[in-house]
Amino acid sequence: NVSLPGILQHPDGTVLKQLQPPPRGPREQEFYNKVYDSDCCDSVLLELREYLPKYFGVWSPPTAPNDTYLKLEDVTRKFNKPCIMDVKIGQKSYDPYASAEKIQQQVSKYPLMEEIGFLVLGMRVYHVSSDSYETQNQHYGRSLTKETVKDGISKFFHNGYCLRKDAIAASIQKIEKILEWFEGQEQLNFYASSLLFVYEGSCQATTMRLSEVTLAEKRGVPKGLLSGGDILEYNNNIHVINSTENGKIEASVNKGLSKFYALHKKAYSKRHHSQLSLKVENLEQDNMWKSSTCITQEHLNGNVIPQLEKVFCHMPAEIKESANVEVRMIDFAHVFPSNTKDEGYIYGLKNLMTVLQNILDN
Repeated sequence: NVSLPGILQHPDGTVLKQLQPPPRGPREQEFYNKVYDSDCCDSVLLELREYLPKYFGVWSPPTAPNDTYLKLEDVTRKFNKPCIMDVKIGQKSYDPYASAEKIQQQVSKYPLMEEIGFLVLGMRVYHVSSDSYETQNQHYGRSLTKETVKDGISKFFHNGYCLRKDAIAASIQKIEKILEWFEGQEQLNFYASSLLFVYEGSCQATTMRLSEVTLAEKRGVPKGLLSGGDILEYNNNIHVINSTENGKIEASVNKGLSKFYALHKKAYSKRHHSQLSLKVENLEQDNMWKSSTCITQEHLNGNVIPQLEKVFCHMPAEIKESANVEVRMIDFAHVFPSNTKDEGYIYGLKNLMTVLQNILDN
Protein backbone atom coordinates (compact mmCIF):
# COMPACT_ATOMS: atom_id res chain seq x y z
CA ASN A 1 0.00 0.00 0.00
CA VAL A 2 1.67 3.14 -1.21
CA SER A 3 0.75 5.95 1.15
CA LEU A 4 0.57 8.50 -1.64
CA PRO A 5 -2.67 10.29 -2.50
CA GLY A 6 -4.44 9.37 -5.72
CA ILE A 7 -2.23 6.32 -6.32
CA LEU A 8 -3.75 2.91 -6.98
CA GLN A 9 -1.75 -0.28 -7.03
CA HIS A 10 -2.39 -2.51 -10.01
CA PRO A 11 -1.85 -6.28 -9.67
CA ASP A 12 0.49 -6.23 -12.69
CA GLY A 13 3.20 -4.42 -10.73
CA THR A 14 2.37 -0.91 -11.83
CA VAL A 15 0.67 1.97 -10.07
CA LEU A 16 -2.07 4.12 -11.54
CA LYS A 17 -1.88 7.84 -10.87
CA GLN A 18 -5.04 9.71 -11.74
CA LEU A 19 -4.39 12.57 -14.12
CA GLN A 20 -4.92 15.93 -12.40
CA PRO A 21 -7.27 18.50 -13.95
CA PRO A 22 -5.80 20.72 -16.69
CA PRO A 23 -3.30 22.22 -17.06
CA ARG A 24 -1.43 20.09 -14.50
CA GLY A 25 -2.44 16.61 -15.61
CA PRO A 26 -1.83 17.11 -19.33
CA ARG A 27 1.51 18.79 -18.51
CA GLU A 28 2.63 15.78 -16.48
CA GLN A 29 1.49 13.40 -19.21
CA GLU A 30 3.35 15.45 -21.81
CA PHE A 31 6.50 15.33 -19.67
CA TYR A 32 6.41 11.52 -19.43
CA ASN A 33 5.62 11.20 -23.15
CA LYS A 34 8.60 13.39 -24.00
CA VAL A 35 11.07 11.56 -21.75
CA TYR A 36 9.86 8.10 -22.75
CA ASP A 37 9.35 8.78 -26.48
CA SER A 38 10.65 5.75 -28.35
CA ASP A 39 12.32 8.10 -30.87
CA CYS A 40 14.06 10.08 -28.11
CA CYS A 41 17.78 10.46 -28.77
CA ASP A 42 18.52 13.31 -26.37
CA SER A 43 21.16 11.98 -23.96
CA VAL A 44 19.92 14.28 -21.16
CA LEU A 45 16.40 12.81 -21.32
CA LEU A 46 17.65 9.26 -21.82
CA GLU A 47 19.70 9.54 -18.62
CA LEU A 48 16.76 11.12 -16.80
CA ARG A 49 14.81 7.87 -17.27
CA GLU A 50 17.12 6.21 -14.75
CA TYR A 51 15.78 8.50 -12.02
CA LEU A 52 12.04 8.22 -12.78
CA PRO A 53 9.56 5.40 -12.38
CA LYS A 54 9.19 3.56 -15.69
CA TYR A 55 6.24 4.89 -17.70
CA PHE A 56 3.76 2.61 -19.49
CA GLY A 57 1.47 5.20 -21.08
CA VAL A 58 -2.03 6.08 -19.94
CA TRP A 59 -4.93 3.86 -18.96
CA SER A 60 -8.67 4.39 -18.51
CA PRO A 61 -11.07 2.02 -16.76
CA PRO A 62 -13.57 0.54 -19.23
CA THR A 63 -16.39 1.72 -16.97
CA ALA A 64 -15.17 5.35 -16.97
CA PRO A 65 -13.37 6.03 -20.26
CA ASN A 66 -13.00 9.73 -19.41
CA ASP A 67 -10.93 9.04 -16.30
CA THR A 68 -7.28 8.94 -17.30
CA TYR A 69 -4.50 7.40 -15.25
CA LEU A 70 -0.76 7.43 -15.78
CA LYS A 71 0.53 3.86 -15.63
CA LEU A 72 3.84 3.87 -13.77
CA GLU A 73 6.29 1.40 -12.26
CA ASP A 74 5.56 0.57 -8.61
CA VAL A 75 8.92 1.46 -7.09
CA THR A 76 7.93 -0.22 -3.79
CA ARG A 77 7.02 -3.57 -5.32
CA LYS A 78 10.32 -5.39 -4.78
CA PHE A 79 10.38 -4.56 -1.07
CA ASN A 80 9.09 -6.80 1.70
CA LYS A 81 8.48 -4.01 4.25
CA PRO A 82 8.93 -0.81 2.24
CA CYS A 83 9.75 2.35 4.19
CA ILE A 84 8.61 5.30 2.07
CA MET A 85 9.27 9.03 2.24
CA ASP A 86 8.07 11.75 -0.16
CA VAL A 87 10.19 14.93 -0.15
CA LYS A 88 9.29 17.98 -2.23
CA ILE A 89 12.46 19.55 -3.67
CA GLY A 90 13.28 23.15 -4.59
CA GLN A 91 13.19 26.64 -3.16
CA LYS A 92 9.84 27.49 -4.73
CA SER A 93 6.83 25.19 -4.78
CA TYR A 94 5.01 27.45 -7.26
CA ASP A 95 5.89 27.70 -10.94
CA PRO A 96 6.79 30.84 -12.94
CA TYR A 97 3.20 31.16 -14.23
CA ALA A 98 1.53 31.00 -10.81
CA SER A 99 -0.91 33.77 -9.87
CA ALA A 100 -0.22 36.07 -6.91
CA GLU A 101 -2.85 34.15 -4.92
CA LYS A 102 -1.22 30.80 -5.74
CA ILE A 103 2.21 32.12 -4.75
CA GLN A 104 0.84 33.46 -1.47
CA GLN A 105 -0.91 30.17 -0.75
CA GLN A 106 2.20 28.08 -1.45
CA VAL A 107 4.56 30.32 0.54
CA SER A 108 2.24 30.42 3.54
CA LYS A 109 2.03 26.61 3.58
CA TYR A 110 5.77 26.40 4.25
CA PRO A 111 7.59 29.74 4.51
CA LEU A 112 10.93 27.93 5.08
CA MET A 113 10.96 26.36 1.58
CA GLU A 114 13.24 29.09 0.24
CA GLU A 115 15.77 28.62 3.03
CA ILE A 116 15.68 24.83 3.47
CA GLY A 117 15.06 23.87 -0.15
CA PHE A 118 12.93 20.82 0.57
CA LEU A 119 9.81 19.76 2.47
CA VAL A 120 8.89 16.32 3.83
CA LEU A 121 5.39 15.59 2.49
CA GLY A 122 4.96 12.32 4.32
CA MET A 123 6.64 9.14 5.49
CA ARG A 124 5.86 5.59 6.43
CA VAL A 125 8.44 3.74 8.53
CA TYR A 126 8.44 0.07 9.46
CA HIS A 127 9.29 -0.55 13.13
CA VAL A 128 10.90 -3.95 13.56
CA SER A 129 10.15 -4.14 17.28
CA SER A 130 6.39 -3.74 16.95
CA ASP A 131 6.03 -5.18 13.42
CA SER A 132 4.00 -2.11 12.50
CA TYR A 133 4.25 1.06 10.45
CA GLU A 134 4.45 4.58 11.78
CA THR A 135 3.18 7.24 9.40
CA GLN A 136 3.59 11.00 9.30
CA ASN A 137 1.53 13.30 7.10
CA GLN A 138 2.34 16.67 5.54
CA HIS A 139 1.73 18.54 8.82
CA TYR A 140 4.77 16.75 10.24
CA GLY A 141 7.05 18.09 7.51
CA ARG A 142 5.66 21.61 7.75
CA SER A 143 6.39 21.67 11.47
CA LEU A 144 10.13 21.17 10.81
CA THR A 145 12.44 24.17 11.15
CA LYS A 146 16.07 24.71 10.25
CA GLU A 147 16.95 23.46 13.74
CA THR A 148 14.73 20.36 13.77
CA VAL A 149 14.83 19.23 10.13
CA LYS A 150 17.79 16.93 10.79
CA ASP A 151 15.96 15.04 13.54
CA GLY A 152 12.80 15.14 11.44
CA ILE A 153 14.48 13.36 8.53
CA SER A 154 16.42 10.95 10.75
CA LYS A 155 13.06 9.63 12.00
CA PHE A 156 12.57 8.09 8.56
CA PHE A 157 15.73 6.01 8.93
CA HIS A 158 15.08 4.81 12.47
CA ASN A 159 13.41 1.41 12.78
CA GLY A 160 12.74 1.36 16.53
CA TYR A 161 16.02 -0.41 17.27
CA CYS A 162 18.59 1.71 15.54
CA LEU A 163 19.46 4.19 12.85
CA ARG A 164 19.73 2.56 9.42
CA LYS A 165 23.01 4.19 8.43
CA ASP A 166 23.33 1.83 5.46
CA ALA A 167 20.11 3.22 3.98
CA ILE A 168 21.22 6.80 4.60
CA ALA A 169 24.58 6.22 2.91
CA ALA A 170 22.90 4.58 -0.09
CA SER A 171 20.36 7.43 -0.31
CA ILE A 172 23.16 10.02 -0.43
CA GLN A 173 24.81 8.15 -3.30
CA LYS A 174 21.53 8.07 -5.25
CA ILE A 175 20.89 11.80 -4.70
CA GLU A 176 24.46 12.48 -5.85
CA LYS A 177 23.64 10.92 -9.25
CA ILE A 178 20.48 13.01 -9.60
CA LEU A 179 22.45 16.14 -8.64
CA GLU A 180 25.02 15.38 -11.35
CA TRP A 181 22.19 15.16 -13.89
CA PHE A 182 20.84 18.56 -12.79
CA GLU A 183 24.31 20.12 -12.93
CA GLY A 184 24.61 18.99 -16.54
CA GLN A 185 21.27 20.12 -18.02
CA GLU A 186 19.72 23.49 -18.87
CA GLN A 187 16.54 22.46 -20.63
CA LEU A 188 14.06 21.68 -17.84
CA ASN A 189 13.09 23.34 -14.57
CA PHE A 190 11.11 21.42 -11.94
CA TYR A 191 8.69 23.03 -9.47
CA ALA A 192 6.72 21.23 -6.74
CA SER A 193 8.34 17.97 -7.81
CA SER A 194 9.31 15.28 -5.30
CA LEU A 195 11.86 12.62 -4.54
CA LEU A 196 10.43 9.29 -3.44
CA PHE A 197 12.71 7.39 -1.04
CA VAL A 198 12.16 3.67 -0.43
CA TYR A 199 14.28 1.28 1.63
CA GLU A 200 13.78 -2.23 2.97
CA GLY A 201 12.52 -2.17 6.53
CA SER A 202 12.53 -5.87 7.35
CA CYS A 203 15.43 -7.63 9.06
CA GLN A 204 16.12 -9.52 5.89
CA ALA A 205 17.25 -6.28 4.34
CA THR A 206 20.77 -7.56 3.97
CA THR A 207 19.95 -11.02 2.67
CA MET A 208 21.55 -12.08 -0.53
CA ARG A 209 19.91 -14.80 -2.57
CA LEU A 210 22.41 -17.51 -3.12
CA SER A 211 21.93 -17.35 -6.84
CA GLU A 212 24.65 -14.77 -6.19
CA VAL A 213 26.83 -17.60 -4.95
CA THR A 214 29.95 -15.92 -6.31
CA LEU A 215 29.96 -13.62 -3.30
CA ALA A 216 29.68 -16.60 -0.99
CA GLU A 217 32.49 -18.37 -2.86
CA LYS A 218 34.75 -15.33 -2.54
CA ARG A 219 34.24 -15.49 1.19
CA GLY A 220 35.10 -19.15 1.36
CA VAL A 221 31.75 -20.35 2.67
CA PRO A 222 31.77 -24.15 2.94
CA LYS A 223 29.81 -25.56 0.01
CA GLY A 224 28.05 -28.12 2.14
CA LEU A 225 26.19 -25.47 4.07
CA LEU A 226 24.44 -24.00 1.07
CA SER A 227 21.59 -25.42 -0.91
CA GLY A 228 19.48 -23.96 -3.68
CA GLY A 229 16.94 -21.83 -1.88
CA ASP A 230 19.05 -20.77 1.06
CA ILE A 231 19.66 -17.26 2.17
CA LEU A 232 22.87 -15.99 3.66
CA GLU A 233 22.99 -12.80 5.67
CA TYR A 234 26.24 -10.90 5.92
CA ASN A 235 26.23 -8.87 9.10
CA ASN A 236 29.60 -7.77 10.44
CA ASN A 237 30.72 -11.02 12.00
CA ILE A 238 27.50 -12.96 12.00
CA HIS A 239 26.34 -15.35 9.31
CA VAL A 240 22.76 -16.46 9.38
CA ILE A 241 22.05 -19.41 7.16
CA ASN A 242 18.54 -20.66 6.63
CA SER A 243 18.51 -24.17 5.30
CA THR A 244 15.50 -26.07 4.11
CA GLU A 245 17.25 -29.36 4.67
CA ASN A 246 17.41 -31.05 8.08
CA GLY A 247 20.64 -32.45 9.35
CA LYS A 248 22.63 -29.41 8.31
CA ILE A 249 21.70 -27.51 11.39
CA GLU A 250 22.92 -27.97 14.92
CA ALA A 251 19.90 -28.70 17.12
CA SER A 252 21.40 -26.72 19.97
CA VAL A 253 21.09 -23.54 17.96
CA ASN A 254 17.35 -23.87 17.65
CA LYS A 255 17.07 -24.09 21.42
CA GLY A 256 19.60 -21.35 21.95
CA LEU A 257 17.79 -18.95 19.66
CA SER A 258 14.59 -18.93 21.64
CA LYS A 259 15.36 -15.57 23.22
CA PHE A 260 16.70 -14.13 20.00
CA TYR A 261 13.41 -15.13 18.39
CA ALA A 262 11.42 -13.49 21.14
CA LEU A 263 12.89 -10.20 20.01
CA HIS A 264 13.11 -10.74 16.31
CA LYS A 265 10.62 -13.36 15.23
CA LYS A 266 8.21 -10.87 13.72
CA ALA A 267 10.89 -9.56 11.44
CA TYR A 268 11.40 -12.96 9.82
CA SER A 269 8.84 -14.35 7.47
CA LYS A 270 7.19 -17.58 8.57
CA ARG A 271 9.07 -19.85 6.19
CA HIS A 272 12.35 -18.94 7.82
CA HIS A 273 11.23 -19.87 11.31
CA SER A 274 11.74 -23.58 11.22
CA GLN A 275 15.51 -23.71 11.14
CA LEU A 276 18.07 -21.05 11.60
CA SER A 277 21.75 -21.56 12.13
CA LEU A 278 23.50 -18.60 13.61
CA LYS A 279 27.26 -18.48 13.92
CA VAL A 280 29.23 -15.83 15.68
CA GLU A 281 32.79 -15.56 14.51
CA ASN A 282 35.97 -13.74 15.23
CA LEU A 283 36.90 -12.28 11.89
CA GLU A 284 40.32 -13.40 10.81
CA GLN A 285 41.98 -12.11 7.69
CA ASP A 286 41.44 -14.97 5.34
CA ASN A 287 39.36 -17.61 6.96
CA MET A 288 36.05 -16.22 8.11
CA TRP A 289 34.98 -19.62 9.34
CA LYS A 290 38.10 -20.46 11.38
CA SER A 291 36.64 -19.85 14.80
CA SER A 292 32.92 -20.14 14.50
CA THR A 293 30.96 -21.00 17.60
CA CYS A 294 27.27 -21.61 17.97
CA ILE A 295 25.31 -19.33 20.23
CA THR A 296 24.17 -21.26 23.27
CA GLN A 297 21.58 -20.47 25.90
CA GLU A 298 24.32 -19.11 28.18
CA HIS A 299 25.53 -16.71 25.52
CA LEU A 300 22.03 -15.45 24.99
CA ASN A 301 21.52 -14.88 28.70
CA GLY A 302 24.61 -12.68 28.61
CA ASN A 303 25.08 -9.72 26.35
CA VAL A 304 24.78 -11.26 22.92
CA ILE A 305 21.36 -9.82 22.16
CA PRO A 306 22.44 -6.18 22.42
CA GLN A 307 25.42 -7.10 20.25
CA LEU A 308 23.15 -8.71 17.70
CA GLU A 309 21.03 -5.59 17.55
CA LYS A 310 24.11 -3.51 16.94
CA VAL A 311 25.31 -5.85 14.25
CA PHE A 312 21.98 -5.85 12.44
CA CYS A 313 22.27 -2.10 12.08
CA HIS A 314 25.97 -1.62 11.39
CA MET A 315 26.75 -3.51 8.26
CA PRO A 316 30.01 -3.85 6.37
CA ALA A 317 30.81 -1.30 3.69
CA GLU A 318 29.96 -3.49 0.72
CA ILE A 319 26.44 -3.93 2.07
CA LYS A 320 26.05 -0.20 2.68
CA GLU A 321 26.75 0.50 -0.97
CA SER A 322 24.22 -2.03 -2.14
CA ALA A 323 21.58 -1.38 0.52
CA ASN A 324 18.17 -1.97 -0.95
CA VAL A 325 17.28 1.68 -1.54
CA GLU A 326 15.41 3.50 -4.30
CA VAL A 327 15.39 7.25 -4.83
CA ARG A 328 13.17 8.34 -7.73
CA MET A 329 11.88 11.66 -8.99
CA ILE A 330 8.06 11.89 -9.10
CA ASP A 331 5.32 14.52 -9.61
CA PHE A 332 5.83 16.49 -12.81
CA ALA A 333 2.75 18.69 -13.09
CA HIS A 334 4.99 21.78 -12.96
CA VAL A 335 7.93 21.02 -15.24
CA PHE A 336 8.80 23.76 -17.74
CA PRO A 337 11.26 24.20 -20.57
CA SER A 338 14.19 26.38 -19.57
CA ASN A 339 17.55 27.64 -20.78
CA THR A 340 19.22 27.82 -17.38
CA LYS A 341 20.22 25.37 -14.68
CA ASP A 342 17.50 24.59 -12.16
CA GLU A 343 19.21 26.40 -9.28
CA GLY A 344 16.30 26.01 -6.85
CA TYR A 345 16.19 22.23 -7.26
CA ILE A 346 20.00 22.00 -7.08
CA TYR A 347 19.98 24.04 -3.85
CA GLY A 348 17.39 21.68 -2.35
CA LEU A 349 19.30 18.53 -3.34
CA LYS A 350 22.55 19.88 -1.90
CA ASN A 351 20.93 20.88 1.37
CA LEU A 352 19.16 17.52 1.67
CA MET A 353 22.50 15.75 1.13
CA THR A 354 24.09 17.96 3.80
CA VAL A 355 21.35 17.07 6.28
CA LEU A 356 21.68 13.34 5.52
CA GLN A 357 25.46 13.54 5.85
CA ASN A 358 25.07 15.28 9.23
CA ILE A 359 22.79 12.47 10.41
CA LEU A 360 25.46 9.94 9.37
CA ASP A 361 28.33 11.85 10.96
CA ASN A 362 26.62 12.22 14.34
